[in-house]
Amino acid sequence: MARKKKGEEQITVSAPIAEQAITDTLEKNFMPYAMSVIISRAIPEIDGLKPAHRKLLYTMYKMGLLGGKLTKSANVVGQTMKLNPHGDASIYETMVRLTRGNESLLHPLIESQGNFGKQYSRDMAYAASRYTEVRLEPICEELFRDINKNTVEFTDSYDGEMREPVMLPSAFPNILVNPNQGIAVGMASNICSFNLREVCETAIAIMRKKSVTVDEILDIMPAPDFSLGAQIVYSRDEMKGIYETGRGSFKMRAVYEYDRRNNCIDITEIPYSTTCEAIISKIMELIKANKLKEITDARDETGLNGFKITIDLKRGTDPDKLMAKLYKLTPLEDSFSCNFNVLIKNRPYVMGIKEILNHWIEFRAECVKNGVRYDIDKKSARLHLLTGLKKILLDIDKAISIIRRTELESDVVPNLMEGFDIDKIQAEYVAEIKLRNLNREHILSRTSEIEQLIEDLEKLNGILADDREVKKIIASQLRDIIKKYGQERKTKLISNENIEDYVETREIDDYQCTVFFTRENYMKKISAVSLRSSTTEHRLKEDDEIIQTIETSNNNECLFFTNKSTVYKAKLYDIPDAKVSTMGEYMPGILGLEENEKIVYTVITNNYGGMMLFAFENGKMAKVELSGYETKSNRKKLVNAYSDKSPLASVIYMYSDMDIVALTDSGKALFVNTSKIPLKSTKSTQGVQVVTLRKKGSRLIKAVPAEESGLSDPKKYASRNIPAAGTALKDGDGQMSLI
Repeated sequence: MARKKKGEEQITVSAPIAEQAITDTLEKNFMPYAMSVIISRAIPEIDGLKPAHRKLLYTMYKMGLLGGKLTKSANVVGQTMKLNPHGDASIYETMVRLTRGNESLLHPLIESQGNFGKQYSRDMAYAASRYTEVRLEPICEELFRDINKNTVEFTDSYDGEMREPVMLPSAFPNILVNPNQGIAVGMASNICSFNLREVCETAIAIMRKKSVTVDEILDIMPAPDFSLGAQIVYSRDEMKGIYETGRGSFKMRAVYEYDRRNNCIDITEIPYSTTCEAIISKIMELIKANKLKEITDARDETGLNGFKITIDLKRGTDPDKLMAKLYKLTPLEDSFSCNFNVLIKNRPYVMGIKEILNHWIEFRAECVKNGVRYDIDKKSARLHLLTGLKKILLDIDKAISIIRRTELESDVVPNLMEGFDIDKIQAEYVAEIKLRNLNREHILSRTSEIEQLIEDLEKLNGILADDREVKKIIASQLRDIIKKYGQERKTKLISNENIEDYVETREIDDYQCTVFFTRENYMKKISAVSLRSSTTEHRLKEDDEIIQTIETSNNNECLFFTNKSTVYKAKLYDIPDAKVSTMGEYMPGILGLEENEKIVYTVITNNYGGMMLFAFENGKMAKVELSGYETKSNRKKLVNAYSDKSPLASVIYMYSDMDIVALTDSGKALFVNTSKIPLKSTKSTQGVQVVTLRKKGSRLIKAVPAEESGLSDPKKYASRNIPAAGTALKDGDGQMSLI
């Protein structure tokens, strides 16, 4: 931004804004960030570690904390910042999750002393790093096995001052043994933990037989295993899908015991994906909502004896039925969503179990080969030196004589090379031998290693040339790891077939009531007791009137037919009780009717018995069974409830056939029994012609039960057959209340 003075004024000149295509911005700015998060932060590699984990563990290894004494966590955090400059708080948080005290991992990698919080608690905060102490667990020996033999590649640290491993040469499939979760940009990873023994045995089986099927893998490792135990609701088909694709979910349930003496339930294990606070909070919420009347209190009683949530019960409560209800309504039953996303050579792949293990075997085989190459180089160098020393054995006096007669120190090595036909490296080795060691015994003891070295080199070269030998080494190491660190499953399996799903049922007070429905779509549900004791008149909206009065009971279902050929359904007990002195509930608002949609008729039923009669202005009538509106699912709205080809004149609900009277706008009435109208199976049918409209433009305006017609003798208007035009209203009937 430039400023220019013009007299006393300052003029600000803004620099032009350069336009840039959004694709260029994404490519230059966003993509590098996204790739950095995916590759260098959030997604684990085949050794089962993210960069933050690896830097922390390697720092502790270099500090001598594998088998060493405990040291303050703050000390480790400070040293780790030489490799990981993201700040002490994030480093310590990473450490916390790897500790035994936190209980996040099935096989913790860090031995801890002090408060490191708990995986199962979101409120139990870990202590500051200056108060806690750590060192590496013995199992880390397997993570760092032969790392000093160049088994893995090393790279410079961020400032170029140190070297760090790109991956750790994990001697067991840590990628599957310990859980790992990460959220990157555009992708995520959520790998559950599996039992160490089962994973190692599966890897051995795959190396022994390449064509191992998923079913065979399931026989060896049937399901994940978690540090918090709990139970997996097991479905073999569901688990097979996860093993094949690396995606899917399964349900986990808490483990409980019933304390008969204290009449309470003790929750001793919970799903890995939830916390005790989330469980207790949900239980208390349901208690306040009056949905858990069986419980008086729920609290966290975790102590020195381990994890425990206690739920106090009311007398007479069935604990098993209550737990079925709690599994349904609270996080005591939770789902674990799997997403086995792993970085392979800096590229993310979502893989199944077999594919992950194949990649680990390939990675581990390369580590073993690198270690073998290192041993070959070391032994070859040793053999080379000893071969030169063996030549000295032929004439020790000659070697001493050459050294003694050489005037210049720089000529000693060249003279030895010439005198014994050895190279410079061998000559340097001989020249450095102490005078006291220039005896036959010492030289013979050294040269006796030659045969053993030749034998070892033949064996090592044989391993390097044969992948089967490499796999034998990996398998042998895995068997040793099983013996040292294998443990029984913590998470038990329960069959999906043995679980009874809880079906929520409401305790409904059933009582006699009367329902009043008005022309303006207000509804009053008044109990029989309230109606009998009322002395006031109905309060209605101005110009409103009651058009339906139905005596029924509270535990019934309501069907509301609207002018849009739609029926809405509701439980009568969901509609609040009203009093005569109130206007009642405005049903279009409760049911969510559309604009200009009005309720024209209401039916209340408990068994969907009886029939509906729809009379249309074109003189047709349709009779359908009410059971046609019954649904298995809890649907609230049904479209095409009746025909929309002609405007609706009237609706009548009847339990059996009855006499009705139809009236046209030309002043004619027709008496007919509905048994003459055939019953139709399709709700949206127009039915049959009942009233013949001879005059153009005339219409049927209403149809009512005969006893409600107001006619002195309705049968006078009967016709032998239908359709019929009806008969003109007689004197005295013309003023009837049909219109």
